[in-house]
Amino acid sequence: MKKIWYSIKDYVYIVLIVVLIRTFLITPAAVSGSSMESTLNNHDLVIINKLVYRIKSIERFDIVVVNNDEDNDRIIKRVIGLPNETIEYKDNKLYINGELVETKLNFKDTDDFKVETKDDEYFVLGDNRPVSKDSRILGSFNKKDIVGRVGIRFYPFDKVGYVKW
Repeated sequence: MKKIWYSIKDYVYIVLIVVLIRTFLITPAAVSGSSMESTLNNHDLVIINKLVYRIKSIERFDIVVVNNDEDNDRIIKRVIGLPNETIEYKDNKLYINGELVETKLNFKDTDDFKVETKDDEYFVLGDNRPVSKDSRILGSFNKKDIVGRVGIRFYPFDKVGYVKW
């Protein structure tokens, strides 16, 4: 038995380390669909940082992975509204609690809407608003639904690097 353990122990340790890293620190994900174009495109491969929100707060405009219980999948979207805010899009401009929010982001047309978040709720939208199934349809998401922040794109190879907003 000792001989068997001695010959496989390194592999067991490697598997254990990989499982722990994927469970608690980082995990790969594939972008599915066009709802985040042109920031992220269909079939892009990214690394999700699962640890970041244990040490810092979720910020407006972070790109996050969210558990979408309605469709039993995970979606990648951009955080627009934080807890206890009134989020309004009017004439393609973002207002938070009645104040205009300037951003260097250039989104596709966004229909007018107004919504309020509650404690521990986040309002997320896709960058390609006309085709995105996001909080406008699914409602706000609780913090526990947010898996992590999109950190690095590792495919396609000509776009490898940190995902910037």
